[in-house]
Amino acid sequence: MNIIEYESYQEKPHHSSPFPYLTYPCSIPHDFCRVPLHWHDEMELVYIKKGSGIVSVDFSDLKTSAGDIIFICPGQLHSIRQFEQESMEYENIIFPLSLLSDRQADSAWETYLAPIALRQRWLLTCLRPAMPSYPAIASCIDHIDDIRRTFPDAYELLIKGKLFELFFQLYHHGLVSTPVFADPTHRCLREKALEKSRQILKYVEQHYQEPLSIEKLAKTIGFSQSHFMKFFKNTFGTSFIAYLNDYRLTMASRLLLASEDSILTVAAECGFENLSYFNRRFKDRFAMTPSEFRRQASFSLPD
Repeated sequence: MNIIEYESYQEKPHHSSPFPYLTYPCSIPHDFCRVPLHWHDEMELVYIKKGSGIVSVDFSDLKTSAGDIIFICPGQLHSIRQFEQESMEYENIIFPLSLLSDRQADSAWETYLAPIALRQRWLLTCLRPAMPSYPAIASCIDHIDDIRRTFPDAYELLIKGKLFELFFQLYHHGLVSTPVFADPTHRCLREKALEKSRQILKYVEQHYQEPLSIEKLAKTIGFSQSHFMKFFKNTFGTSFIAYLNDYRLTMASRLLLASEDSILTVAAECGFENLSYFNRRFKDRFAMTPSEFRRQASFSLPD
């Protein structure tokens, strides 16, 4: 599976069914070098199958290894990247929590699931195989995977049942908590910072192909230029220009693999107006030219 399919999962029907429980096998760096920082309204599980890597959730880095299960709640900022020279194979699972809601007033939804969707309760971020709760929770996901290999009649009901069981196990083992801050002001500031970060990321995702200025983006999210630059540096650990270039290069690397467009066209489609500058920045990032990158990827494809 390539990265463009990974990020466009909402637009692609699976198994000719509108049932919104989607799974994808992914590999870093074989499929793509990294999954940039992003967020969405769906629940996401990252189930590590082989190797190890880094998963970042709300700017906290986690070193993950085979067997680990990462729970990413709606709205949480997250990214996935390679750890040193190691590879990592994982199953990516995405579904809306509303899959488990009911049209009628439902105490199970209101009491246990809606607070997760609204960020009023947090799930344990990383479940590791050594934890006592691991077998019961992992078996729910494994069972769903078994169901999806054959898609028996009424499989949707069985998947829903296993998801309900999964959340029961999370609550039963005390892996769902209400965030507690000694200082309510700190919580308010943290949530505001995360919301501003989500706005910035969404804006870059939607406009990275266009000329972008700090002045324009700062105005869009209600910051002065100086405050925006300070906020971005403190929050993301890099300058906005460096982040934007990195994002554009990531998108360019995907287009190089997913299309036969010329290098010039790929550069322009990803917001680079100068081909020489694009080539230099690409080589700095990937240690090879765009042409070499595309050629190496074609050699690695199975016959």
